[in-house]
Amino acid sequence: MSGVDVITFGCRLNTYESEVMRREAEKAGLNNAIVVNTCAVTGEAVRQAKQAIRRARRDNPHARIVVTGCAAQTEAAAFAGMDEVDAVLGNEEKLKSASYRKLPDFGVSAEEKIRVNDIMSVKNTAPQMVDAIEGRARAFVQVQNGCDHRCTFCIIPYGRGNSRSVPMGAVVEQVERLVGNGYLEVVITGVDATSYGADLPGRPSLGLLARTILNQVPDLARLRLSSIDSIEADDHLMDLIAGEPRFMPHLHLSLQHGDDMILKRMKRRHLRDHAVAFCEEVRSLRPGIALGADLIAGFPTETDEMFDNALSLVDDCGLSFLHVFPFSPREGTPAARMPQLDRGLIKTRAARLREKGSEAHLKHLDNMVDTDQKVLVEREDLGRTENFTLVNLDGGRPGSIVPARISGHDGERLKAGKACNRPSSRAAA
Repeated sequence: MSGVDVITFGCRLNTYESEVMRREAEKAGLNNAIVVNTCAVTGEAVRQAKQAIRRARRDNPHARIVVTGCAAQTEAAAFAGMDEVDAVLGNEEKLKSASYRKLPDFGVSAEEKIRVNDIMSVKNTAPQMVDAIEGRARAFVQVQNGCDHRCTFCIIPYGRGNSRSVPMGAVVEQVERLVGNGYLEVVITGVDATSYGADLPGRPSLGLLARTILNQVPDLARLRLSSIDSIEADDHLMDLIAGEPRFMPHLHLSLQHGDDMILKRMKRRHLRDHAVAFCEEVRSLRPGIALGADLIAGFPTETDEMFDNALSLVDDCGLSFLHVFPFSPREGTPAARMPQLDRGLIKTRAARLREKGSEAHLKHLDNMVDTDQKVLVEREDLGRTENFTLVNLDGGRPGSIVPARISGHDGERLKAGKACNRPSSRAAA
């Protein structure tokens, strides 16, 4: 191989940062290299990253393999101890071209492979400008990094550091740049996006940032948020949900559970009633909005009754999209020291939650049949509606937004007829 190949795991923020890493590594002259951008959310994510590293070495015996990302930040020694790995970079180091110029030579010790700083010492998030997101019809923009909260199950603050925000002007400039390059939809991303602005002069909120983007970039057709914490939603954000058609009617919520005692043991900042009330409010402000959520099955001490409260939250909040995580103890977190449930029971409960999510999604699909939708084409036979529902459609130029009449669904995706292209400056995904 030649050049730099980046393998990305995890969140949209990682996807965005991978574009920065590719650019900085190439700027540094790195060649014949594979960079693995890891995720640390679950033990399974770490296992998959290690598996990918071993596969990459088998397929590319002479390439240099660099491992970075959240798992590399929190488990640097474990990755450095792998024979397949040539260097380990931290989350701060991975975004700097100098880090790729200073990679150790082949054959060094595990300790010499590691280039990982104390992430808690990082106080600012520099704006990282990218021109495109490879292989994507929509673009991601990082507005925030890190997290000040300490949920008992979560290792991410130790991989990302404390919360720090990108100044509004730099965010707007990045959106303008992407729209100028033909992107019609931008997704705002961050580790804890709704904490945006608390560290900036004047403490601007995420909702104010979104309103500013829409006001100052009139050619942006669609603005979307990645995962948010509903307890931090501000008035500007609620106003956009209610009255701004360019603000997409889809929210993915970090709910995690539906039982108050488990939420307290998770050290979450909301209770069940807060979550249900928020979902009811946004549906009243924006009929037709689609809501998704992260839910954890099998958290330590979870009883059958507590799990039933998680199941019923799907209906009570009117959720249409679920990301279900079987609880995975992460070393160094308080939850890892709590009384653990049997792994088989955790898997069974996760399967039941996923089944509940499938039922809710099927109902959502049913409600969209015989409706007219505006679809962002991701590839020639696939796109997403404004409320982020996948649609199989006939034709359409990737990156364009086309009108579509929903004729049915297959249980997982909507079906539409032949797409009628509208003019778009975006020629390819």
